Amino acid sequence: MEIIILFFTLWYGGLFFQTFFLHRYAAHQTFTMSNVSEKVTYVLTWLFQGSNYLSAYGYGVMHRMHHAYADTEQDPHSPKYDGNLFAMMWKTKSTYQDINTKKIKVHKKYTINVPQWKSFDTMASSSISRVTWTIVYFLFFLKFATTWWLWLFLPIIMFMAPIHGVIINWFAHIYGYSNYKLKDTSKNLLPFDFLMMGEAYHNNHHKHGSRANFGGVRWHEIDPTYIIMRMLHKLGVIKLKSVN
Repeated sequence: MEIIILFFTLWYGGLFFQTFFLHRYAAHQTFTMSNVSEKVTYVLTWLFQGSNYLSAYGYGVMHRMHHAYADTEQDPHSPKYDGNLFAMMWKTKSTYQDINTKKIKVHKKYTINVPQWKSFDTMASSSISRVTWTIVYFLFFLKFATTWWLWLFLPIIMFMAPIHGVIINWFAHIYGYSNYKLKDTSKNLLPFDFLMMGEAYHNNHHKHGSRANFGGVRWHEIDPTYIIMRMLHKLGVIKLKSVN
């Protein structure tokens, strides 16, 4: 039971900070928050993503490029130009690392105002951090895994953020339905997004990239992350740029 609780805690906790902080804040800046809140969110992102921590800067810049070059050869991840799922994942990883370490030159329009906490990112992205988290996970499984099949959750936990990414960047460009006819292949993967906390409404998001609410086009498109964001807005933790 402990393994299942850990899995769902990290799945939805890691996913929340990926869509709330890395995606809607770093990449699209749909809301603002104080410097203290931003630093706290960095730490929470690391705690929930653990061994697969993603930098707000690397993610934010790469995602802006995805919108600018969606389904073209310059897209950091596109099923249209990557031969298979694993090829796309490898290309995404390489592009992310090159952006995050600034090995490639990126146009200023993709980097402007993207948050970066260099010292923290260096620590959280280090091999020491990733290996330490992996050991923590392994020891947890060693203590609480009561049957062999529970160990199947371990590699998913270790690579959860890339798995979250590939669900949207691969499958939401192949399967689903569209509310808008766009130049790219983005689709709404699920009619009710119980799995990806609003990220599955990918076609909606590609149409309205700067909108905080990814759902809301059809009655059943409920965006759980946006509901939480509205609550944080009312509490004064964040300030949504447009409450819709």
